Amino acid sequence: MAGCCNHDHAKHTKIQGHVHAHHDHAGHDHDHAPAPVLQQLAAPSISAEGVVTAIRIMQMDCPTEETLIRKKLGGMAAVHGMEFNLMQRVLTVTHAADAYPQILTAIRALGFTPEVHEAGVRTAPVAEPAKPWWPLALSGVAAVGAEAASWAGGPEWLVALLALIAVLSCGLTTYKKGWVAVRNGNLNINALMSIAVTGALILRQWPEAAMVMVLFTIAELIEAKSLDRARNAIAGLMQLTPDKATVQQADGSWLAVDAQSVALGSVVRVQPGERIGLDGDIVRGASAINQAPITGESLPVDKTVGDAVFAGTINETGSFEYRVTAAANNTTLARIIHAVEAAQGAKAPTQRFVDQFARIYTPVVFVIALLVAFVPPLLMSGSWQEWAYKALVLLVIACPCALVISTPVTIVSGLAAAARRGILIKGGVYLEEGRKLTWLALDKTGTLTHGKPEQTDFVALTNLGTARCQALAASLAGRSDHPVSQAVAKAATGIARLEVVAFEALLGRGVRGEIAGQNYWLGNHRLVEELNRCSPELEARLDALERQGKTVVMLVDEQQVLALFAVADTVKASSRAAVADLHALGIKTVMLTGDNPHTAEAIAQQVGIDEALGNQLPEDKLKAIELLGGNGVVGMVGDGINDAPALARANIGFAMGALGTGTAIETADVALMDDDLRKLPAFVRLSRATHAVLVQNIVLALSIKATFLALTLAGVGTMWMAVFADVGASLLVVGNGLRLLRK
Repeated sequence: MAGCCNHDHAKHTKIQGHVHAHHDHAGHDHDHAPAPVLQQLAAPSISAEGVVTAIRIMQMDCPTEETLIRKKLGGMAAVHGMEFNLMQRVLTVTHAADAYPQILTAIRALGFTPEVHEAGVRTAPVAEPAKPWWPLALSGVAAVGAEAASWAGGPEWLVALLALIAVLSCGLTTYKKGWVAVRNGNLNINALMSIAVTGALILRQWPEAAMVMVLFTIAELIEAKSLDRARNAIAGLMQLTPDKATVQQADGSWLAVDAQSVALGSVVRVQPGERIGLDGDIVRGASAINQAPITGESLPVDKTVGDAVFAGTINETGSFEYRVTAAANNTTLARIIHAVEAAQGAKAPTQRFVDQFARIYTPVVFVIALLVAFVPPLLMSGSWQEWAYKALVLLVIACPCALVISTPVTIVSGLAAAARRGILIKGGVYLEEGRKLTWLALDKTGTLTHGKPEQTDFVALTNLGTARCQALAASLAGRSDHPVSQAVAKAATGIARLEVVAFEALLGRGVRGEIAGQNYWLGNHRLVEELNRCSPELEARLDALERQGKTVVMLVDEQQVLALFAVADTVKASSRAAVADLHALGIKTVMLTGDNPHTAEAIAQQVGIDEALGNQLPEDKLKAIELLGGNGVVGMVGDGINDAPALARANIGFAMGALGTGTAIETADVALMDDDLRKLPAFVRLSRATHAVLVQNIVLALSIKATFLALTLAGVGTMWMAVFADVGASLLVVGNGLRLLRK
């Protein structure tokens, strides 16, 4: 049991430490109110390393462009760092104060159009302008015509003319990008394809050159559309909030205004069936709210005066009015979008491995292609045309696009699938780690139980009088936000409170205060032992109550224990199902609670938890996590506040009931948006499914490349087959990754 103490200050302090200590590696800075990248790109801001600028580049949608930009800007001394978010097409550059114009010039030199938006200006995602369809259609007809003319034995000039029409109609963009890449010393797919098609034309392989360019262009188009689906998987959340809100004016009238302009403290009216535009607290009326878009829970939640409502949720029945508590760019929904976008930009371990592999793969295959082109003709009297053709085929196979794009698409699909179910994962690293969980530690109050205990027993141990004891206890308990304290204070409704001075919270033990010149304590068994007030008779009373699963706190003065207050909490039905599900997945569970060992054991038996540790102070929970860490990957589930040290030390920290709790959303590795523990096994299953798809994609991409590499060296492979090996593999891995969106 954590005791009856006010933890608010301590919790806040610890959780701030958790932000900096635990999440630096993820690359997220949570100190500022977030704004979704899709809606707002900040103008240059200052950091310790220099000026940080977020730039949207609509042409940057795959690793090909990232490599070009990285090489171009990496050579500039004034550029200190770069972060790429290909899914959102955003480049974040850390640079010297005077280098900004040169950076934009360098990006434009690559043929890209950088866009930097003013801070505070919210814009919807901008799609690239639609390209005319007729050049591709013309290319397709010309390529088929060249193939037919060649097959029918037509004149070579006609075949060549049709092939050139096909190549030039759809391939100019590829040639342009390829030239930029070669000029900057980069062998990307556009450069390799340009060399391969040009070589085929020089070798007078007219139909094949035409068909390869057309197939490549079509495949690139399909791949871009598939990537857009993954890119926009989370963007649907942006559509959850209405553009307008009905706001009460100074004269009492109601006016529909832009939701972005609604000020804090404004009163907004919501009719049945409407979506709620902003976060707020109900001030008049009641209704049932569908919170599924954020929490994933299927049943509406009844709300009345004083309850919080959230942007993006749906008002189902009654009409009500609420007072706005968060600006449009700082709502719970905005924080969720920001967190998922930031997670999309952070590379998972598998992605980092694949990127490193790709940097080696392309040069190696390019060298092999050169050797194939020159060694057999020079040393083995081979045909120059035959081996040059094989080398061109290898150049197409040399592009690692399918391999590189497979991991971010899979990770983003997994993150989006989780967000739709009310599971907010703060990065691909946690999505990948989830499958390895061996131990899961859980807090008790508010995690396994409802966190709203009620007083069940009161025992006066002196002749001080029932009313006096209850008044003293309620006066101390009323100063604390701990659920046990609140239960004691609530049971004394109607009893006048006494003035408390020199109030002090005793972390993990209870509280102390001075009333009418006398010192009093209200706390748990540990506190009473420290005060040397225990006795065999008291121990017997405590043991009897604790074995019933009750938490006991005691009122103590400077001489003796004055009274006992027993409080009981109820276990959530979902906790039992969740723990059983976790055990089925092979994950062991342990409960870490500040409660006494008897109560801890009673609750653990009700829920089915493997082990239970009671009398756990925050530092004890931290030590328990450290010990468990020697047995594998450990997760910690808590409220994200007083459990912060343990959450920070665990491999994965899970915050319960993060809906409306900005701190939990900002600090947890994984935030469960409602209080349903069944989301934990769902997270583990999604993690395992994501890992399976990652392995499938890597094996698929490498197997296809290896197969066509062998076919080419054996003299069977052709250039159009190489195109299928590259872009075909890309389409397969993207489609496979997108399957996670259905989970």
